Amino acid sequence: MSAAIVEQLTAIVGSANVLTTGLDRYEVDWTRRYSGRALCVVRPANTSEVAAIVSWARRVGVALVPQGGNTGLVGGSVPRGGEVVVSLERLRHIGPVDALSRQVTVGAGVTIHDLHETARSAGLRYAVDFGARGSATVGGSVATNAGGINVVRYGMTRQQIVGVEAVLGTGEIVSHLQGLLKDNTGFDLASLLCGSEGTLGIVTAVRVRLVTEQPARVTALAGFDRVETAVEAMASLCRSLDTVDAAELMLDSGVELVEAAVGVSSPIPRAAAYLLVECSAHDDQSESLGTILESAPGLNDVAISVTPSQRDALWRLRDEHTPSINTLGPPLKYDVTVPIDRLAGFVSSIGRVVSDVAPSARTFVFGHAADGNMHVNVSGAVDRDDEVTEAVLRAVVAEGGSISAEHGIGVAKARWLHLNRSAVEIGAMRAIKAALDPDGIMNPGVLFAD
Repeated sequence: MSAAIVEQLTAIVGSANVLTTGLDRYEVDWTRRYSGRALCVVRPANTSEVAAIVSWARRVGVALVPQGGNTGLVGGSVPRGGEVVVSLERLRHIGPVDALSRQVTVGAGVTIHDLHETARSAGLRYAVDFGARGSATVGGSVATNAGGINVVRYGMTRQQIVGVEAVLGTGEIVSHLQGLLKDNTGFDLASLLCGSEGTLGIVTAVRVRLVTEQPARVTALAGFDRVETAVEAMASLCRSLDTVDAAELMLDSGVELVEAAVGVSSPIPRAAAYLLVECSAHDDQSESLGTILESAPGLNDVAISVTPSQRDALWRLRDEHTPSINTLGPPLKYDVTVPIDRLAGFVSSIGRVVSDVAPSARTFVFGHAADGNMHVNVSGAVDRDDEVTEAVLRAVVAEGGSISAEHGIGVAKARWLHLNRSAVEIGAMRAIKAALDPDGIMNPGVLFAD
C-alpha cells in the first residue's frame, strides 16, 4: 500500500485509526470460511469522517467494505481482496432514552447487548435478540435486517427502525432521526438501507423503537416423538397465546452434540424433536403454557423454568448449537425460511437431500420454528460445497421458501439470488444501487454475483 493512501486516510481519522498490520479479525469472518486481504482498515469516529472516507474512495477509485461486529455468516463483512475495510467500532454513542416515545438513538458500533442494557435501565426492552448479541452491532444488524429469536412477536430489525443516519455511496449524508411513527413524505430510505448489506451506503446511526419490559417470563423445554408433533404444538401455542416471544425447534442430533461438546444436560429425556418456548407478560404464564404443552399430541416430557438460572440452562441448549457444530470444523451454513405448513417435511428430509450429494456429511437443523426460519448446518462435506449449496437452496425454493431468512445474501449466496428474485426484481435492485452508489465502490461482490 502506498504511503500516500495512509497519509490521506490519516488526515481524515488520525494515524491511530488507519491500521495496516494485525488485521486478522477484520479480514476473516466468524465462520472462518470467508476471508481476503484488506488494503487497510480505517476506523472513523463519526458520520462526517465516514462521509469523508466515502468521498475519498470515489476520488481514488478504491472499494469499501463496511464492517460492524464481523459476526456475519455469508461473507459480506470481510474484504475479497484490496478493499478498504471501514470498521464502525468507534461509533458507540448512545443517546438518552426517550421514555415518552419509547425510542433511543444509537451509533452503528453499539452492540446489541449494550442496547439491551440501555433499554433495561429505562424499564424497557429492545426486541431484537440473538446469540451473537455481545459482538454483533446495531449497524450490522440493520445492514442485514437481522431477525433472531423474538421475530414471532416483534418482527425483524426493519420493524424496530424509526429513523436512520447514513452515508450513501455518493459520499452524501442522509439523516432522518426524528422518530416520527407517521411520516409519509416519500420513499422510506431507512427501510431501503435495512437489508441492503452495505451495498448502497454505510449506516452510522439508528433510532430504534423500544417495547415494554414484561415482568413475568416463563421458559419451557418440551420433547416430542416427531418433528411433526413439535411443529403442531408450536402452532397451537401461537394460536392460543399472544405472549409467545420465542419458539425454537431443535433435533435430537443437535442436542446430543451440545451435551457432548459443552458438558451440559437436558432436563428431560431424549426426544426426536425439542421445542424451546418462552412467553412474557404482566402476569405469570406458567399455567397456561404448561396446560397447552401437556395436552399436545406426541409430547414425551416437559420442563418449565422457575428461576433465572433454570431459564439460562434451557437456553444454553439452544445457544450452544452453533459453537458445538463448529467443533467439527467450519460448517456450511444455510439460513433459510420455509412456509410453516411445510416446515416439518423440510426439516425431516433435508438431511437426505445433503446425503445424496455428500454421503459423508452430517446435517444439523435448528432454528426459529414460529416464523419458519431454519438454520441448516452441514459438516464434513469435503469438496462438495457447491453441490451441497445447490441442493439445499433448491430444496428450499421447491418448498416455496427463501434462500435467506435473516443473515443476508453476502457473497455466499449471490450466485443463487435468481432462485428467489425475478430478473425484473434484480434489475430494479441494480438500478437503485447505480443511483445511490454510482461508482460501484460499496461492498462489491455482495448481493450481486458480479
